[in-house]
Amino acid sequence: MHRLEGKTALVTGAARGIGAAIARRFAAEGALVWVTDIDPAGAAVAEAIGGRFALLDVREEAAWDRVMAAVGALDILVNNAGITGFEGSPTPHDPEHASLADWRHVHAVNLDGCFLGCRAAIRAMRPKGSGSIINISSRSGIVGIPAAAAYASSKAAMRNHTKSVALWCAQNGLTIRCNSIHPAAILTPMWEPMLGTSPAEREAAMQAFVADTPLRRFGTPDEVAAMAAYLASDESAYVTGSEFHIDGGILAGSAASPA
Repeated sequence: MHRLEGKTALVTGAARGIGAAIARRFAAEGALVWVTDIDPAGAAVAEAIGGRFALLDVREEAAWDRVMAAVGALDILVNNAGITGFEGSPTPHDPEHASLADWRHVHAVNLDGCFLGCRAAIRAMRPKGSGSIINISSRSGIVGIPAAAAYASSKAAMRNHTKSVALWCAQNGLTIRCNSIHPAAILTPMWEPMLGTSPAEREAAMQAFVADTPLRRFGTPDEVAAMAAYLASDESAYVTGSEFHIDGGILAGSAASPA
């Protein structure tokens, strides 16, 4: 449909999963896409879609400055880079046993990265006075997750910061919109550490994770990318400070208790 023709977009954490799906969708819609990630594998994603690649550690202010200097004018930013905290050796992430170091590590990537990205985008978009910032939060930013307290906290903060950014831009006469997307169980590599290794263990884990989801399945990265494409396009010109749930209906009722 080429809804993003002539626009420049930057997607963080775009080497795989939801970020890669969004990068592919934006390119298909006509945007010039900057694929950024701490993982050099993002270069292959950029090459496949005719985009550009830049190494970016979203926690580092200097890294943002370097990448934004290369990008120049920007129309769309997707703050997608994020971690659960379970990527390395398993350690407790509940409110009683989580270490301060683990807590800070999750927030540095998820929340500090979002803050730095939003700030960089506003500054890059200000000359035009328009643009779209999309923050990939989570269902975990809406409800408490006892076993992943740092992750839930960081995603809840992203949700709130989205609204602050939206209001700041509007108050300054800028048509820079900022919205958040809240996926629930989307089948991406981020889930792998929690699914086990054997086929039987994996199948049982997948069924358990979607047992309280009305649609009884995982979502797909492409389904999140479709929502991102809408929010990036001019079709959503009157949408800012809003949150969009892609959760198979899990937040529609109150009976489901997240594990």
